[in-house]
Amino acid sequence: MLQSSRLKQLALAPSQYEMMRNAGRFNARLMDFLRPHIQPGISTAEIDRLTHEYTLDHGHVPACLGYRGFPRSCCTSINEVICHGIPGEEVLKEGDIVNVDLTSIVDGWFGDQSETFLLGDVSLEARQVSQCALDGLYLAIEAIGVNSRIVEIGNVIKQEADRYGFSVVREYVGHGLGRKFHQDPSIPHCPGIFPDQDRIRIPAGICFTIEPMINVGTYRSTLDREDNWTVRTSDGMLSAQFEHTLLMTEDGPEILTLTQDGPQAGHRFVP
Repeated sequence: MLQSSRLKQLALAPSQYEMMRNAGRFNARLMDFLRPHIQPGISTAEIDRLTHEYTLDHGHVPACLGYRGFPRSCCTSINEVICHGIPGEEVLKEGDIVNVDLTSIVDGWFGDQSETFLLGDVSLEARQVSQCALDGLYLAIEAIGVNSRIVEIGNVIKQEADRYGFSVVREYVGHGLGRKFHQDPSIPHCPGIFPDQDRIRIPAGICFTIEPMINVGTYRSTLDREDNWTVRTSDGMLSAQFEHTLLMTEDGPEILTLTQDGPQAGHRFVP
């Protein structure tokens, strides 16, 4: 079980906050750079190329490339793919939704976020699941403060998914980060996954992601056994995700990966 004392040891000193802010700001600029390119007709390999070149051109490192053998610089997860989709020759088309997941290393510190893009005239179901994922993210951020229990995040997201009759992915969760890509605490997006999530609290100085993955149908997932990365919904129905890196300050959570041009709290995909 994760101990609160262990979590406090991972907390950043205030003098380190700006390092994480810099990482988050660059990652957000990268997402905004990609935004106009993510249109019907572009291949996911081209999105990856743009990600890789922009990151290197600015003197930073694409964290995904080579991480545990991952072969690309970003993740692109289309329609029923929940997460960890590997960019390749597939071309995006009208009506698709695609989650683009970016992680950058800036002077040794990690920024991490993802966003689901709706391509043209998508279905109402696609709009609804994207809306649920976006609103769940921001409702969770609004619900927590310094020393909040981790379970409060999952409670809020699960309640929002239940309103739509959607499900919350359980096998893949948010995570702490800083000088490492993944570290404590794990951040489940629904209650009852880990036995300690209703006891562990988030102290000031902890950086972590909230990244709800919302499925139209079952929460269950299937891992592609050929590439050992791509995760799909078990029933082939749509999935959407939004993610931010957060720094818990004494005044509450600070979003480090807020974009200038992307959807923020209150954005509507569903009229």
